[in-house]
Amino acid sequence: MLVLVAPGQGSQTPGFLTEWLELPGAADRVAAWSDAIGLDLAHYGTKADADEIRDTAVAQPLLVAAGLLSASALGDIAPGAVAGHSVGEITAAALSGVLDDAAALSLVRKRGLAMADAAAITETGMAALLGGDPEVTVPHLEKLGLTPANINGGGQIVAAGTMEQIATLEADKPEGVRRVVPLKVAGAFHTHHMGPAVETLAEAAKALAPADPKVAYVSNKDGRAVASGAEVLERLVGQVANPVRWDLCMETFKELGVTALLELCPGGTLTGLAKRALPGVKTLALKTPADLDAGRELVAEHAA
Repeated sequence: MLVLVAPGQGSQTPGFLTEWLELPGAADRVAAWSDAIGLDLAHYGTKADADEIRDTAVAQPLLVAAGLLSASALGDIAPGAVAGHSVGEITAAALSGVLDDAAALSLVRKRGLAMADAAAITETGMAALLGGDPEVTVPHLEKLGLTPANINGGGQIVAAGTMEQIATLEADKPEGVRRVVPLKVAGAFHTHHMGPAVETLAEAAKALAPADPKVAYVSNKDGRAVASGAEVLERLVGQVANPVRWDLCMETFKELGVTALLELCPGGTLTGLAKRALPGVKTLALKTPADLDAGRELVAEHAA
């Protein structure tokens, strides 16, 4: 059984879309998406520097476009489940048939703008904690006023809050945590700081007509497989201000009997977590089109 996963913000790097746009039809497809959402995805995916693509309003549509483009390059695939980390959940919603590509790109464009606006209200950020025990780390973060915004499994938790709170965390690490690594994101995502973005997305969602997922859609909220398209959309809206429980998603992958995990472009982060948390599950990250042949082999071996 194959699970197809889409990475979240922070996985983008300058020029990562360049080789993908050389695939037949890819440049035209991305140009049409760009026109539809008013953002030059090709420019940001090929020529923009790290600071430009760090912008939340740019990074999020860029990542969803990359995920959809790399998935289509694999050809017809029938995964047993799909999931996405944070903004990758919108990619997963499109892959499962809940939203079409146009609706997914429209929603993520509004999400990125709304979260950028919310992040501008207070100077906030996120930091990854390497090592430590969640039972010790989470109460320590809460004591400092921080939110465990991503509980990723494999010993990794991402804290989010004001920059002052992040600085305090660096000086006062939880017991067992080796390092606190600031992330290249522009706000405290998946916390109460994103409340204004929830309101904007809730209004945008009213114009959408979600279908029920055609394959198991594993949600960041609690790791549960959601069968209703309306519930998927509701969770996508609320997710921006609530923690990502990727650890619970991986627990569900185990329960579903997943034997292989394929991470869409720009892959790497989620396969790294899976290697630690899902022993025995084959993993592959699509980083460039050179990975497509291996991806197709994995699909042929593990997809229904």
